[in-house]
Amino acid sequence: MVAFLSSWPWENLGNLKYLLYGPLIANVVYARMYEETPKFNWCLHILILCALRGAVYTLCSGLNHWHFLTRRRRVVQQTVDFKQIDSEWHWDNFILLHAFMGLMATYTFPVFTNLPIWNSKGYLFALLLHIAVVEPLYYFVHMLLHSDYLFTNYHSLHHSSVVPQTLTAGLATPLEHIIFGLIMGIPILATCLLGYGSLKLIYGYVLIFDFLKCLGHGYTECVPPVIFEFLPFLKYLIYTPTYHYLHRKEMNTNFCLFMPLYDALGNTLNKKSWELHKKIFSGENTKEPDFVFLMHCVDVISSIHVPFVLRSFVSLPYTTRLFLFPLWPLAFATTMLLWMFGKAFLVMGYTLRGRVHQSWCVPRYGFQYFLPFAKNGINDQIEDAILKADKLGVKVISLAALNKNEALNGGGTLFVKKLPDLRVRVTHGNTLTAAVILSEIPKEVKEVFLTGATSKLGRAIALYLCRRGVRVMMLTKSTERFQSIQNEAAEEHRSCLVQVTKFQAAQHCKYS
Repeated sequence: MVAFLSSWPWENLGNLKYLLYGPLIANVVYARMYEETPKFNWCLHILILCALRGAVYTLCSGLNHWHFLTRRRRVVQQTVDFKQIDSEWHWDNFILLHAFMGLMATYTFPVFTNLPIWNSKGYLFALLLHIAVVEPLYYFVHMLLHSDYLFTNYHSLHHSSVVPQTLTAGLATPLEHIIFGLIMGIPILATCLLGYGSLKLIYGYVLIFDFLKCLGHGYTECVPPVIFEFLPFLKYLIYTPTYHYLHRKEMNTNFCLFMPLYDALGNTLNKKSWELHKKIFSGENTKEPDFVFLMHCVDVISSIHVPFVLRSFVSLPYTTRLFLFPLWPLAFATTMLLWMFGKAFLVMGYTLRGRVHQSWCVPRYGFQYFLPFAKNGINDQIEDAILKADKLGVKVISLAALNKNEALNGGGTLFVKKLPDLRVRVTHGNTLTAAVILSEIPKEVKEVFLTGATSKLGRAIALYLCRRGVRVMMLTKSTERFQSIQNEAAEEHRSCLVQVTKFQAAQHCKYS
């Protein structure tokens, strides 16, 4: 039997759950259309606050995925898999829940009827209540959630995400979010009852609360250790992504909300917290990539389809959506800036069989590859990326799409000839495919019949086989293209390449 409030009541609605905001929207529309003097409308403010909360999590998630800036400070070297993406897909369920909890509070407590926009005293009271009530109460509840029954039926869902990230903060059961929502509401309600509440206090407290949750659940260490060295007491007042990661990893320490002070008082503070924090921030744990896929942008609008913009959008195959068009001016401005100042940058990475694979992007767009005056600049960008990969100790860098264009750089041969001392192997899809095909050809084979012999793939196979002393019958009617490939081979191997124009030439060949 499923535990009480362990699943969301709108779970089967999928994205249709957003229709539940309908009554609030209808209230706002009705008030605007039919009330002569619009009154203070909490439905409007709740909708705005929900949108801002979603924006905080989305922006923090995007910043967390700026791998070109954050890769050396990753708390967890693993990458998020599709199973975790699916489980966190509806991470914002709690925002919808808290919207209705907030609406109930505004109807229950008359003090919310006419709040001033600003009251400076309220911030001090809210801060004191947070430190004295919210932090210890959350600490106590969090420890209870790690008891056998509550953890098995409720809190284990939150810990099921292997790689903590910003949106993991929203992955929890309804019961947990009801409790956390009530705890978060204590300073707001108490301050308002004392007469010091204000609209800005509510907005500020909720959004700062969300930001700090995003901070701790991110997998990038962004809190400089020098802060704690200069002001040691701060390490007990603010937690870090490393601090929270240790809780997720060992689960019997670091239970606090935002302030490690309560872990210190409760004797649950992990002794490795600050040492590991310093080590991760220094980048000592970073493993350099073994393989790099060097791609480029396709067009202006599709360049938004990257993890550091909208993670949920990039988790699906790209299709043009209406919501993208308002973002076009920003994307175009980014295009111009990248054209003028950009260098190849890291977009995403993953670990496969213990090896680190990364995708780098040359800051050029598809249309730029067809501008004659842009050719040298693009090749300079690719060359810089190859040299950077070589310096990092990358084993293979693969040129993608137009980066390997024959008219641009001869499929990458320009760089191999220009940089003869490279340790990194420069390849592209055709050469990698050729390598797979060649690995299937037995070593004892002495003669091969090759169709498509003058294509990029056929050329690579023919040149490699002739170096092995294999006689290659290349089926092509173009003597010019055949001779061009033959001239690329070393002089002592050219006799191994033979032009044939008919399929009948293969009748005595055992391998074709």
